[in-house]
Amino acid sequence: MEHTPNPEDKVPQNIPPKEAARAARQEAGDNVDFLSKHQQEIQASFFNNALESHLEGFQAHAELRSFTPKPPRKPPRLERTSSLDELIWRRRRLFRMSRDSLVDPSEMGSSNGSLQGENPLGQMAASTSNSHCDQESLCGLQKASEAPPTRHGNLHGKLSRVMPTLPPPPLEFDGSFPSLRTTNRIDPDWADYRLCSQSAFPRAGSSWSDTRLHSRGMVCDNCSTTSMKSTFSLLTPIRVRDVRNRSYLEGSLLATGALLGAEELNRYFPDRNIGIFVATWNMQGQKELPEVLDDFLLPPGPDFAQDMYVIGIQEGCPDRREWEIRLQETLGPHYVMLFAASHGVLYMSVFLRRDLIWFCSEVEYATVTTRIVSQIKTKGALGVCFTFFGTSFLFITSHFTSGDGKVYERVLDYNKTIQALTLPKNIPDTNPYRSSPSDVTTHFDNVFWFGDFNFRLNEDREVVEQILSQGLEADMSKLLQHDQLIKEMASGSIFKGFQEAPILFRPSYKFDVGQDSYDTTSKQRTPSYTDRVIYRSRHKDDIQAVKYSSCLGIKTSDHRPVYGLFRVKVRPGRDNIPLAAGLFDRELYLIGIRRRITRELQRKQALKDQKASAVCSVS
Repeated sequence: MEHTPNPEDKVPQNIPPKEAARAARQEAGDNVDFLSKHQQEIQASFFNNALESHLEGFQAHAELRSFTPKPPRKPPRLERTSSLDELIWRRRRLFRMSRDSLVDPSEMGSSNGSLQGENPLGQMAASTSNSHCDQESLCGLQKASEAPPTRHGNLHGKLSRVMPTLPPPPLEFDGSFPSLRTTNRIDPDWADYRLCSQSAFPRAGSSWSDTRLHSRGMVCDNCSTTSMKSTFSLLTPIRVRDVRNRSYLEGSLLATGALLGAEELNRYFPDRNIGIFVATWNMQGQKELPEVLDDFLLPPGPDFAQDMYVIGIQEGCPDRREWEIRLQETLGPHYVMLFAASHGVLYMSVFLRRDLIWFCSEVEYATVTTRIVSQIKTKGALGVCFTFFGTSFLFITSHFTSGDGKVYERVLDYNKTIQALTLPKNIPDTNPYRSSPSDVTTHFDNVFWFGDFNFRLNEDREVVEQILSQGLEADMSKLLQHDQLIKEMASGSIFKGFQEAPILFRPSYKFDVGQDSYDTTSKQRTPSYTDRVIYRSRHKDDIQAVKYSSCLGIKTSDHRPVYGLFRVKVRPGRDNIPLAAGLFDRELYLIGIRRRITRELQRKQALKDQKASAVCSVS
């Protein structure tokens, strides 16, 4: 009796792989001409069970990683039932492709021509009988069997993933390579300043963002914003309409794009504060000038130089030009002299960083003589004023009447100065409603008044010397209790609205020339704070004193220079003022730089000669 196979019969799971493959091949060969549809399904089920058992054995032997089950795929639409030959062919091809992707191509022959002439059943049985396949081959087979077949085969099994051997190069936040951004190369002397300015006093390091460039119409839709920023990372882009509407001599009233407006101010001074150095020195008319002014103009303590330097001189040296050259030589090529004026032996020099001269108005000055005989210009005042962005400045250096008991005469000198100093002339007042015609200091936002005011200490010299003998860290408040200027300012008779930083240094007058001792002549003058720097502002706290001290290293006069470092708030302005348009003393600049280079070359040559002489003496 012929036995009809039951579709529900299960093939035992413990059949060895070789016997299962051999049985499948023999049964397929004997009945290849008599397979019915029902028998094809039985053989396909038998082959699947055998293959799954073979894979489970390898997975248990190799201890593969845990497999996270995936949700069942949506069954494909069945057009027709595949035969056993087609099923075997597909599985053999998937296995062959996954194995080829993990084996060196040089060790294998061409797989395109061998697929047509070989027996699919024999190849599948041989491949499944190989029990030495590695773990990666099985994982590749499993992934390849899960991928849906395409028209041209499984593309995921042909090429293996290439892993990088080295990490990718670092990128900037905007995705550009620093090595390609040659326009951003910065001078090494500027690198340290830029690094610190980002945390303490940021400067010209802010560039326009991508959104701002697009919103301003600076970049077309199909252009690269990175290339645009690399071109304008240090210089702000200028719109064509601003170039057409702006006059760099008289300016424009446009609120946006103004040269003195908020955009330019924020680009150079994001915190809207500038550093100003203000100093006064009575030279006593000496012809001899100090060899080095570094301790005076570049005092120790601050890490960075200031943005503006204003130096007032009383009883100046006969050669004023030589003094200005010395200043330029000391400050170096980063600074230019914006303006210089004199009134007899009163000198004033204003130096500014060279990249800021475009934001200044024209500079105006006026003088006042306080002596009865006006031809003798040793006592009086010299005032210089200008506007920086939208903030107006007035600098006054004065030399008041001397004498211990002539306080009233000094108050008269002050009153005459504020009434007779005719400033400003053409520069508009930034706030005319808060100005008084009888006081020139009310016409400006910020006023610095410095000089030899000649106010003394109303105390015997023995008492003053006893306080000073306590050491450099002595409490100077004991001396300041007897200061004439502090008393007059407290009573409101002089310097109304002005203030002074705390005094923590020794009296600047009167020294023996070239010595650190006070007056040892027969007059025995009492040491006093005759040289002062005071200031006032229209807006509260716009001026902050950073340092207030004297320079004890310069001993060519009986006065010691006194200086102050200040942080001053600056506000944006409008281009409706007469601009200086980059005007500065070019001749002085060139002479000062040449001297600076010559001095450096001489120093190097001196060191070289010193080393040569040392070698000769040893030999």
